[in-house]
Amino acid sequence: MSPYDPFGGGAFGAAFSIIPVIVIIGFVLVFGMILVSAVRGAAQWNKNNHSPVLTVDAVVRSKRADVSVHHHHNGDNMAMDHTSSSTTYYVTFEVPSGNRMEFSMSGAEYGQLVEGDQGQLTFQGTRYKGFARTLN
Repeated sequence: MSPYDPFGGGAFGAAFSIIPVIVIIGFVLVFGMILVSAVRGAAQWNKNNHSPVLTVDAVVRSKRADVSVHHHHNGDNMAMDHTSSSTTYYVTFEVPSGNRMEFSMSGAEYGQLVEGDQGQLTFQGTRYKGFARTLN
């Protein structure tokens, strides 16, 4: 065999034989992360379902929006590329004990709340159920 044969022995042969191992390790790591994320999500969903629905006095302390931008490519056709975005809305409430809780909610509910609003917050675990503003 020629010493320049990349598929023969030597350094080139070792480099090419380790690539499948690296690919398998990468696949296992990615699959493991997806599995762990799914299990955590299912556990949180189950915990929320078994939590009582609570209604407490609360004040809206802060609002924020998280915008995610996604670029979609359609192969070699640059004219077919497009971008989309999604927004997740979060509101932080403070209860009389001084504890703060942040919940995600729809854009419609987010738009109706103003920092400083006082009212009754209804939630179940980490799940936002609603906010009824009280008039002062």
